[in-house]
Amino acid sequence: MSRLEFKIRGMDCAEEVTALKRLVGPVVGGEDRLDFNILAGKMTVQADSPDITVQAIQQAVRSAGLDAVVWEDFKAQQAGVQSGSFLDLHGRAVSCAASFVLLVIGFLIHALSEGSLAAATAEDHRFPLAAILFYAASVVVGARYIAPRALKAARQLRPDMNLLMTVAVIGAIIIGQWLEASMVTFLFSLALLLETWSVNRARRAIGALLDLAPRKAKYVCPRDGAVEEKSVEEFAVGDTAVVLPGDRVPLDGVVTKGATSVNQAPITGESAPVAKQPGDEVYAGTINNEGAFEFRVTRAFNDTTLAHIIHMVEEAQARRSHSERWVETFARYYTPAMMGLAVVIAMVPPLALGGAWSFWFYQALVMLVIACPCALVISTPVSIVAALASAARAGVLIKGGLYIEIPARLRAVAFDKTGTLTHGRPEVQQIVPLNGHTPEELLERAASVESLSEHPLAQAILRRARADRVVFGRAESYHSLKGKGAEARVRGVKYWVGSHRYAHEINIDDPVSHGHAEALEDAGHSVVFIGNERHVCGLISIADQVHPEAARAVRAIKAAGIEHVIMLTGDNEGTARAVARAVDIDEYRAELLPEDKVNAVRALVERYGHVAMVGDGVNDAPAMAESALGIAMGAAGSDAAIETADVALMSDDLTKIGWLIRHGKRTVRVIKQNVTLALGIKAVFIALAMSGLATLWMAIAADMGASLLVIFNGLRLLNTKSVRG
Repeated sequence: MSRLEFKIRGMDCAEEVTALKRLVGPVVGGEDRLDFNILAGKMTVQADSPDITVQAIQQAVRSAGLDAVVWEDFKAQQAGVQSGSFLDLHGRAVSCAASFVLLVIGFLIHALSEGSLAAATAEDHRFPLAAILFYAASVVVGARYIAPRALKAARQLRPDMNLLMTVAVIGAIIIGQWLEASMVTFLFSLALLLETWSVNRARRAIGALLDLAPRKAKYVCPRDGAVEEKSVEEFAVGDTAVVLPGDRVPLDGVVTKGATSVNQAPITGESAPVAKQPGDEVYAGTINNEGAFEFRVTRAFNDTTLAHIIHMVEEAQARRSHSERWVETFARYYTPAMMGLAVVIAMVPPLALGGAWSFWFYQALVMLVIACPCALVISTPVSIVAALASAARAGVLIKGGLYIEIPARLRAVAFDKTGTLTHGRPEVQQIVPLNGHTPEELLERAASVESLSEHPLAQAILRRARADRVVFGRAESYHSLKGKGAEARVRGVKYWVGSHRYAHEINIDDPVSHGHAEALEDAGHSVVFIGNERHVCGLISIADQVHPEAARAVRAIKAAGIEHVIMLTGDNEGTARAVARAVDIDEYRAELLPEDKVNAVRALVERYGHVAMVGDGVNDAPAMAESALGIAMGAAGSDAAIETADVALMSDDLTKIGWLIRHGKRTVRVIKQNVTLALGIKAVFIALAMSGLATLWMAIAADMGASLLVIFNGLRLLNTKSVRG
């Protein structure tokens, strides 16, 4: 099945999406083969037949009064020219401004003719020909972007907001209400202008991610070390680039020369600068603070972590939330129902109650204006994209509107231990010398014996020895004791390094070493014994360190309304108990296989309904899939983690989970506010219209006011505080 993508010029509202589904759907084999991203103005077609051509799709789009450009062609056209959305916004602004000026001139002529402003708005006023001409010109200019779509909607028997407004304006002209016809046209064009502006504002929030990485970078020639500037697109994997202080990193890579600190907030949301030295990874879009450095490019410009983030955010806009789907379904039935109600208002009172035809026809026009679903349909997508954009800036990559709402409904959170609550790398915690030995001697003997081992505990001992500048050599006559430890000769003396159980087996475990070992094991440490043929020389305890912010993060999660926090780990009981106690976990389950974790999450779902699973995004993928929301930790640079989870935290900052829950609740709250505002204002004016108390200009002003309220309320989500705020 092929995938065709188009830029749809002029697609700013769900009304256009409805029209495209009706007209393009039959061409491509059904509406289910179409996906729309209103904020990006993008339509995706899943085509399974060679008969489905680009030309046929473009023709169907043109029949809806819109224009389709192949997405790749559109992206190529964007380079160095003004975007179509900017030109559309500029054209709407000019049309709206001209309509307003003509309206004001017509009204001034009208007022001068009647003798005062009040007389010009009285019920028995008359319209001079000059005023009528200016009012008519105001209508024509203001309807520049409305009338063509209204005509197509009428031809296709598909009522939309453009048709509603056009019918209302024509009706006002028929009954001689030139001022109100002009006022309705101007206010509606202003409402559409503001809607287009808000959509562009949300688009710019996403597009701003594109500007994080520079277009050019300083290339280091491998032959002579000369530095030249060239486009990031020209860099190949393995090339060397240099970054000066204050510059943005142009591509993903590994530092090869120099040391500095980098502001990684654009990618990971981390507020503190991160030190970088040779061997460390750097990401495109991050900011070099003080020192110049060179790095080896590890990813092409279209494959960087930033590029993946941008792609995922763009794709996320097409994954609509439950609220968006509900609003679209509601609007599908709402608009025809309102047109039917307008007909009832125009016909029933005159026929059944003897009311004046002109009066109730006017009230029916008011009903048509009120029926415009603009505020309702724009409220949710603007809120969702603002929430997605602000989350991406905070280093929280959410894969769609569907997943921005789930955190608000979570009741339980399950954590993996290793690499999530802990760093995932064991480190030496305590060195306990015995029988006259010193800590340096213990490290020197243990490091010498373990220098040939790849075991994680051995590597922890070697890292500590190097960090403490302990000089050690390679032991002789090395012999591995499978599952127990190792032995070797150091300076001619035979030493062994092994577990507590091994010390007990060779009967060299004395009461003092035994007591120390038990205390350390109860604290969740793995204990390594170092001994010779005469006695135990000492103990080294090793443990995976808990993230310093883990306890604070768990408290924040509970404060956000989560009822139950559980840790699921394959580690032993003692270690699991110690970590759970350290971070204030409600419950833990130890020594679990991957399938055991899946069963545990399944049981939590049955008990709590909405459960999140937090892990590394790869090993915990089955458990994540079983949960309502899979959250991957430390996804920066990891394609697998980004692809696996529903939400990817770009850094290892656990506090972002509590922020995500609060952000989700805030987003849902804003959406509910917007829907309530849009429907509430309409309900009030429907009642006024049915009572004969509303006017056309009041109705359009209320509709525009509702649109403004929901737009700006939704855009507030762009200004979400930092994850630690």
